[in-house]
Amino acid sequence: MNYATSTSQQSTINTCAGLRQLLRYLVAVALVLSGAATGFAQTQKLAAPGTSEVLGQIDSITIAAAVQAPSNQQTPLQVICVFQYTEGDIFNSPPALPRNLNGLVHVDDALKGMLTELRKSGRFEGRALETILITPPTGSMPAEKLLIIGLGDRKTFNPELMTSVGRVEMREALRLGVNSYSHASDLKDAGIDSPTGTVAVNVIKGAINAYETERFLKGHSLTAFQPMAKITLLAGPAFFQITADAVKAFLATSKGN
Repeated sequence: MNYATSTSQQSTINTCAGLRQLLRYLVAVALVLSGAATGFAQTQKLAAPGTSEVLGQIDSITIAAAVQAPSNQQTPLQVICVFQYTEGDIFNSPPALPRNLNGLVHVDDALKGMLTELRKSGRFEGRALETILITPPTGSMPAEKLLIIGLGDRKTFNPELMTSVGRVEMREALRLGVNSYSHASDLKDAGIDSPTGTVAVNVIKGAINAYETERFLKGHSLTAFQPMAKITLLAGPAFFQITADAVKAFLATSKGN
């Protein structure tokens, strides 16, 4: 046998063996990382109902988040958001959240179907930024007032709309003379796959923008209002931490802290 040929063949064999060993190593590493990721995911628990946290302050307003259905939130004013009506839009799951997790369904149940009746009949169309104020019957839900804000056509929804929603709800809250209110965007309830953190931040941006404008007017004796003390963002168990982290990051970099 030619020595040069034998050496070349041996080199090829060694190279193949080395590649096989490297491949086995990479597969092992991938399995370890996959297991670690799975273990990490399994340790992440959904926030329990009733969980709440103060996220920070801006313009002397405390911003908080809570895992709570709007139908169960004790507050002077509860804000919820709805799209223009389509048949069964909050009940068909998917894309809407299941009944046990769906805040809009819970509100509809508390009002004995009146939320659906208002929307289905066209008495409240849910056009973008359209509002209607309801006084819930005694014993139906803890909120003293319920403000419903329209989001328009679900097919054209843009998270930037939530900045305007924040402005509208703040101005309505100040007009009503409450010093705190709770907000539920209810986008996931209605089956919209929205960016949770961005939506929450936009709501707060809009609310603070409106509050600062009202303070400007008050400083020029053009309006009067009771100072706002607290805004609570309501989120489902799966979206609480995302909401909290995004709003904390926003408040940490915002003026007025």
